[in-house]
Formats: sequence, C-alpha cells, structure tokens
Amino acid sequence: MPASALMNVMIAAARKAGRSLARDFGEVEQLQVSVKGPGNFVSAADHKAEDIIFKELAKARPAYGFLMEERGEVSGADKTHRWIVDPLDGTTNFLHGIPHFAISIGLEREGVMVAGVVYNPASDELFTAEKGKGAFLNDKRRLRVAARKTLADAVVVTGIPHRGRPGHPRFMSEMTAVMMEVSGIRRSGSAALDLAYVAAGRYDGYWERGLKPWDIAAGMVLVREAGGFATDVDGGDKLMTTGDVLAGNAAITKALLPLLAH
Repeated sequence: MPASALMNVMIAAARKAGRSLARDFGEVEQLQVSVKGPGNFVSAADHKAEDIIFKELAKARPAYGFLMEERGEVSGADKTHRWIVDPLDGTTNFLHGIPHFAISIGLEREGVMVAGVVYNPASDELFTAEKGKGAFLNDKRRLRVAARKTLADAVVVTGIPHRGRPGHPRFMSEMTAVMMEVSGIRRSGSAALDLAYVAAGRYDGYWERGLKPWDIAAGMVLVREAGGFATDVDGGDKLMTTGDVLAGNAAITKALLPLLAH
C-alpha cells in the first residue's frame, strides 16, 4: 500500500536524522572513556537528530504541535495534531557501540495515536504503521504479531530499571513470575524497538514500566496495526499516561496480565 503524504514526511525526517546518528555512531569507538566526554557526545548527537526531525516536520506541517524528549512540549496552531518524538531511543546502547537504537516518531490526532515510524539507522530497518492501513518493514513486508499461544513457547522482552530508577523490588517480583512460565526473556535497551519487534513477530510479548510517551507513541501503533494489543499492564488504555506497557498477541497478553498484577 502506498504511503500517505504524512507517512512520507515522517519517513523522510527519520531517515535524515538517521544519517546524522549513523555518522555520530561511527565516532563512538573513538571517544575517550570517561563519564563527561561520552555523555556529552551522545547528548550532542541526540540534540542534533532532534533538531533535524523538528525542522523537517515543522516545515511540512507548520501548524502541528510537538512533544519531544529534549524540547518538551511545543504548542502549535493546530490543536488536533501533535508529533511525539524520541530522536535517540537506546542511548546507552549507542554510547557503548551497540547497534540497537532507534528514532521514534508518532503522530497523535485528537488524542489518538494514528501513525508511527521506528527507524534503526544501524541496521537500516524502518518500521512504519498508519491506523487502519497495517504495519510494514522497509515499505515492503507486512508485519504480523507472532501466532504463539502459550507462554511456554514464548520469548518476551522487558526493560530492567537501572540505577537511580524506582521499582526494583516490583520488577524482581515480576521477573520471577514471568521467567518461570516462558521460553526466554530478553532485555534489548530500546523500548521503541521492543515494540517494533513485537509487531514483527520477533518477540511474542513485552512489558515495561515507567516509560515516557515518546518511548511508546510510535511503537504502540505498530503493534496494533500488526494485529496485536498494546495496553497498560492492567489491560487498559492508559499506557501513554501511566508509562506502563504490555504488548503482544491476544493470548500472550492475556496470559501475562495475572503475572504482572500488583
């Protein structure tokens, strides 16, 4: 299915910012190993990518608002549309030279996510979805969530709260409950790609708590358009406000829900 004009705008912005990140990623190994140097470098790469995305999207749709990780809220004349952007999801991976990070661009219309792009410039994988039009990889392969029905056959992915983040005891309790039921658990370091991989059927399920809207916005559209469910961990639709996410097909999400109950 040909991409809409809006999707073409999103793809162009993601690819342009991706070229910038790819160049900076090539310099990561040359960084002095120190707290200040690499941290500042990644911050500069992050801001540069966000600037590119902001300029590209604002040029194409000047009235739309923004919610961006670095800029925060930028209001627009059109109050019904808002871009939700993470210019570098997977910062720690990027800093360590791990080629698993992504640009995430979502479009919200009247409070509902209607389009999403997740792009990993290191692998040149572009995941796209528009509400009612399906989800695709590199504009060619239609995405479908995995068909596995039981947790015993499932590989699920999660995000582990790192130092300085709350929720460690709860996570350990959830991890214990889930790992006793599933075939495997993974932790990749990029929420946007975790959701994209669920949409692509690579992971059977995903849960994580404490995320921001820009971590979730594009990926939730991908999962839903690939025939899956993206909810909060209680099975509701407050994931963008709670930051707690559960995703997968119907059977896997239903089986995970009681294991994550608190």
